[in-house]
Amino acid sequence: MAAAPRVVLLLSGKRKSGKDFVAEEIQSRLGPDVCTILRLSGPLKEQYAKEHGLDFQRLLDASAYKESYRQDMIRWGEEKRGADPGFFCRIVVEGAAQPVWVVSDTRRLSDVEWFRDVYGDAVQTVRVVATEETRKRRNWVFVTGVDDAESECGLDQGVAFDWVITNDGDELSLDGQLETLLQRVRRCL
Repeated sequence: MAAAPRVVLLLSGKRKSGKDFVAEEIQSRLGPDVCTILRLSGPLKEQYAKEHGLDFQRLLDASAYKESYRQDMIRWGEEKRGADPGFFCRIVVEGAAQPVWVVSDTRRLSDVEWFRDVYGDAVQTVRVVATEETRKRRNWVFVTGVDDAESECGLDQGVAFDWVITNDGDELSLDGQLETLLQRVRRCL
């Protein structure tokens, strides 16, 4: 198991809310020696690609290739999680050594519970939100079976988020929100 982190930020939010952007901003401000970004979808996509003879690198980007497999990947990932809720969580933390971890794609209550069980008070939940109009400007289109599935809606209820970051394109507002969050993170280091 990886060295125990001082802070684990579990980011969640709808597709095209800007979770990756926020994660990268946090890492940029703290530095890669202090902060690493962990993506639960990485090990899921890698294993899915191996088992299905697909191009892993193409499953990582925001391409039509990935979108064509999204629903089946979701189904397959749910089967894996059903058998072992911590399966992808354990894989993603292997080798992480920085004191701050940002999990950029927390999607299910089982993910939050696993991190809380393992890392306790180091865990902070962060919801990244953007209006539907903003998400549409970022090329989001509602897809039945994706946007109404647990992978998108699993944290809509049942979690009292420690932080809510509004990411609608107002750079000044986002900067202020991130600085408030980072002040708290820095106090934990």
